[in-house]
Amino acid sequence: MNRSLVDMNLIVPAIKDSFKKFNPLLMIRNPIMFVVQVGFFITILYSFLAPDPSLRWFNITVSIILFITVLFANFAESFSEGRGKAQADELKKTKKDVKATRVEANGKHMTIFSHELRKGDIILVQQGELIPGDGEVIEGIASVDESAITGESAPVLKESGGDFNSVTGGTKVVSDYLKIKITNNPGESFLDQMISMVEGAKRQKTPNEIALNTLLISLTLIFMIVVITLPFISGYLGVTISIPILIALLVCLIPTTIGGLLSAIGIAGMDRVTQFNVIAMSGKAVEAAGDINTMVLDKTGTITFGNRMASELIPVKETPKEEIFYWAGVASKYDETPEGRSIIDFINKNEQVKLRNFETGEFVPFTAETRMSGVELKNGRKVRKGAVDAIKSFVRENGGTPPKEIDDIALRIAEEGGTPLAVAVNKDVIGVIHLKDTVKPGMKVKFAELRSMGIKTIMCTGDNPVTARTIAREAGVDDYVAECKPEDKIKLIQKEQKEGKLVAMTGDGTNDAPALAQADVGLVMNSGTSAAKEAGNMVDLDSDPSKIIQVVTIGKQLLMTRGALTTFSIANDIAKYFAIIPAIFMLAIPQLYVLNIMNLGTPTTAILSALIFNALIIPLLIPLAMKGVSYKPMSSSKLLKRNLFIYGLGGVVTPFIGIKIIDLLLQLFI
Repeated sequence: MNRSLVDMNLIVPAIKDSFKKFNPLLMIRNPIMFVVQVGFFITILYSFLAPDPSLRWFNITVSIILFITVLFANFAESFSEGRGKAQADELKKTKKDVKATRVEANGKHMTIFSHELRKGDIILVQQGELIPGDGEVIEGIASVDESAITGESAPVLKESGGDFNSVTGGTKVVSDYLKIKITNNPGESFLDQMISMVEGAKRQKTPNEIALNTLLISLTLIFMIVVITLPFISGYLGVTISIPILIALLVCLIPTTIGGLLSAIGIAGMDRVTQFNVIAMSGKAVEAAGDINTMVLDKTGTITFGNRMASELIPVKETPKEEIFYWAGVASKYDETPEGRSIIDFINKNEQVKLRNFETGEFVPFTAETRMSGVELKNGRKVRKGAVDAIKSFVRENGGTPPKEIDDIALRIAEEGGTPLAVAVNKDVIGVIHLKDTVKPGMKVKFAELRSMGIKTIMCTGDNPVTARTIAREAGVDDYVAECKPEDKIKLIQKEQKEGKLVAMTGDGTNDAPALAQADVGLVMNSGTSAAKEAGNMVDLDSDPSKIIQVVTIGKQLLMTRGALTTFSIANDIAKYFAIIPAIFMLAIPQLYVLNIMNLGTPTTAILSALIFNALIIPLLIPLAMKGVSYKPMSSSKLLKRNLFIYGLGGVVTPFIGIKIIDLLLQLFI
């Protein structure tokens, strides 16, 4: 879903839309640019109705510049909308009206089209068939190709029960079969929501954007009042100001730069989130991410890999190291669980221990009752691995006595945040396997970045306090909640919110839904349940819980971009004041020449230079509005100083240089 910043295929449609948006009924939605458009209509009429024909060329020139100013502002919005529409078109290609096999109440199968499906219908999807609608698996287990939605080529396993039974319409079953209960009516599917969200034209303005727009409109009204009263004041001084010059003054006074880019900035912000394969259900969610104070994260799958992996094999008593490696391998040879495979991988990677070929026998699978698994060897030996207390009982049953050392090793492993598995052969305990839920690489650095942003991280886990403390220390989170239940997450979020903080959370299960709904930003995994997706306000198509960190960065980048360009827009008005105000009054009041610090050629070139710069700066800033201001984690005070220096000072200096260059060029032709 990634798209380059400048796509030539989008430019021509954006230019066409720019002219369509010139319709006053559409322009009224952007009051600042609507004022410029009204100014264009007035000056073009005045050009032909003015009593002094000698100034007609000047009036027409002002009209053309105003027209181009509006056109550039329309282009900025159309181009950003075009990027969203292009992504929506790509998604629409995956939306097909396919045949579906509906299972009737009497058990018979009926073939219908996907648009005929309704919420609650039961459908059967066989190998090679497209899933016709969103739903939850109620029977079967199968691999599903979700590349049309997520872009990830590897199929994912879907099965009934648990938190990973949600399927999306438009994906494909590549093995076995699934019986699915449809959860959405036509037009309400997740794919429909995705298409709607990425179409920038349907984006609603966010609260912050509305507030800024209100401020800009207020400034525009104030300057309109100033300009309207100016002829009366100037008349008293004996200075006559023509209507086109008054309009030129108004356009240079009002914040046209940010007014022309404001909508494009918001659309581009949602577009950047989409490029990370995250669908934001509203622009408000993206903005809220930028203001986050607290981040609540699950341990399993977010901070850690979620699969316990072998990290150490510890012999007991005088048992040689080679023996624990050998018998742990024998016990795990037929074990296809992630833990079993990790033990074999750990053994194979250890070059210090030279192993002989593992003995074979009949595999004894793990059960909840025995809490251990192993192998019955052909020579009669019984090899087992499992929970420490279960292995101790197994040893006693075979006439042995468990060594006291095993309890000390198990306690040390638990204190380190791991899980101990004892290994025994008949009546002898050979050693202990240290299983560890490994922290994902780089998490400590990421949490340090969040801390530098002023964001507090809290890890929630069902582990005991000792294990939770160890994982929290290793990951580098600020706080943790051990033995955490779903209701504890809600209480934690509510507590933070009562303190005036905005809270973000990731989740995927039905039990996470209440907390996701309570959080200000709820990032839901695409692999999660329908209940979770409905509760959250963002969906990660890649199902990567740690992506919440990138989402927060993008949210901050959106707010920074809007603030930076607003600062630049207001700052560059200063130069335009020094260009146009002395030009209007210089002839009648020579003393005002001291304000002509740019030493502009004539009043005419000064006014036209300010207007031309005012128009050109909008398209020049479009790439920055689309890409966003680069964000680096730092304190708010440092961030403010940095932006004031770059965009405040830059907003003052740039127009002084630009207007002077344009003035010199105009003097060559006028």
